[in-house]
Amino acid sequence: MWHDAIGAALRRCDWFVLVLSPDAVNSMWVKRELLYSLQQDRFEGRIAPLMHRDSAYDELSWTLEQIQIIDFTQDFDAGFRELLRMWGLGYAPD
Repeated sequence: MWHDAIGAALRRCDWFVLVLSPDAVNSMWVKRELLYSLQQDRFEGRIAPLMHRDSAYDELSWTLEQIQIIDFTQDFDAGFRELLRMWGLGYAPD
């Protein structure tokens, strides 16, 4: 079933990327996936919330206020550079 596939994918991941939007905040499955990632020691310091659209993300979890949220709503390139920096990858513009 599809939820088993999600679970298997989460077990294979090194990072948990959470794309924040009003729909994500209201999704029961997004909340379940976030709670799973928060319970896994291997995701400590490896949760990357990305603000795609302004949303009340604290309704999804109070813990998100304690994690750096990368903002893609104003400047995609700046958000992308910040995400690469979080992953320890360099970025050299052309």
